[in-house]
Amino acid sequence: MTVALPLDARDDGGLRSQIQSFAGDDFELSTVLDTKADQLVSVIVPARDESETIGAVIEALNPHRIGGTGLVDEILVVDDNSSDDTAEIAGRAGATVLSLRAGGGKGGAMAAGVEAAVGDLVVFLDGDVENTSADYVPRLLGPLLVDSSIQLVKGFYERPFEGRPRGGGRVTELTARPALALLFPELAELRQPLAGETAVRREVIRELGLDAGYRVEIALLIDIALRYGPGSIAEVDLGVRVHRNRPLDELGLMAREVLAAVLERSGSATGQIGTDH
Repeated sequence: MTVALPLDARDDGGLRSQIQSFAGDDFELSTVLDTKADQLVSVIVPARDESETIGAVIEALNPHRIGGTGLVDEILVVDDNSSDDTAEIAGRAGATVLSLRAGGGKGGAMAAGVEAAVGDLVVFLDGDVENTSADYVPRLLGPLLVDSSIQLVKGFYERPFEGRPRGGGRVTELTARPALALLFPELAELRQPLAGETAVRREVIRELGLDAGYRVEIALLIDIALRYGPGSIAEVDLGVRVHRNRPLDELGLMAREVLAAVLERSGSATGQIGTDH
């Protein structure tokens, strides 16, 4: 079995940065399946009012079900009090649907999904992506399966914006990455710290928990880095990610929550992340 060597190790003569970065083709499906062994994999999709895209997201995952590749043991959509028919479409596409009638925000939906899931390894995917690929799951799982020291994998990608090939991810570029560069510089090189395309060991979530709302992605990233060191984090190339771009008034709320999560953790940790535990 060939184990992929991180991009950082190939690029600098054998020295690699603490955050490991992998190319999209580093993990062949056969390798991922072999290393999965008897571990269970749950894919959790938190969704609110995503009727236009949720069906295609689930259809992209269906080839990995039991009877297909067998990589995915369950697909769970957590419907966060949608006002449209997100839940019905997801169910017809083949997902198990958990409905949060009172609403829980993104962090609450992810936490509810983990509580209901059976997997030892959890893959989170966003429900509003227009071009979700079946490749996402093996690429995100690969680093967890071949390296037991890795606890969290984040996808990275190009994000088109208003017809241009780049420019999406405004909260990432204007809030999340600058905040990390100032307060947690060990994480500054991570290209998509807010990526909804994430894979993590379930035992880590049980230990650390999940924060609320839009804080959840960056909070989990920092919490894992503080607990296990930045070397426990990897990122993998998912290509180009297309999704709807939200208006600025919605992005303002997201930016405030992201910044609050970073500042709180900086205050409690004095901004210092240690080496791997």
